[in-house]
Amino acid sequence: MKWRVDNVKELVVGVTGASGMIYAERLLAVTAGRCRIHLIVSETAEMIAELEGVSFSGFDVIHETNSDLAAGIASGSFRFDGMVIVPCSMKSLAGIAHGISDSLIARAADVCLKERRPLVLVPRETPYSRVHLVNMLAAHDAGALILPASPPFYQKPEVISDLADMIVSRILDHLRIEHAIGTRWSGYHA
Repeated sequence: MKWRVDNVKELVVGVTGASGMIYAERLLAVTAGRCRIHLIVSETAEMIAELEGVSFSGFDVIHETNSDLAAGIASGSFRFDGMVIVPCSMKSLAGIAHGISDSLIARAADVCLKERRPLVLVPRETPYSRVHLVNMLAAHDAGALILPASPPFYQKPEVISDLADMIVSRILDHLRIEHAIGTRWSGYHA
């Protein structure tokens, strides 16, 4: 998708009310300044971020308001390359799966689905109920990629950010953004 002369990727990052704010923080740390980021943080996500000691200030991003359904990114005619919701609450996932666009996060996700742009949903809930699984399948069938925040341990993490980076690296892979974080599996004997 070469829409812009500068070829800088333009992404929407939604942060909703689930635990795991470190994933969003690490994603912003890796992409801010390299990509144009439209950041939308739900009210519940703001509360949880404070509880988890995470701040989204200080990043070179465009801050959007979740209640602003008239924002540019709410329209399919506004060109952006993809979206990730990290972490993605089960409430947000259910709304997206069933086309309920009652917030800017949900509407931007709906734009991704209808315009066939990449949409990565990163649920952190555990365990999943049948309702969660059905909603994940519905979102998948609509075109979203479900990428649970389940980091692998083969890279022998030493700090929590190592685990977060493994999930962020997978997000970036699916949004086709080059990076040098995380560890790639190179085979058992490598």
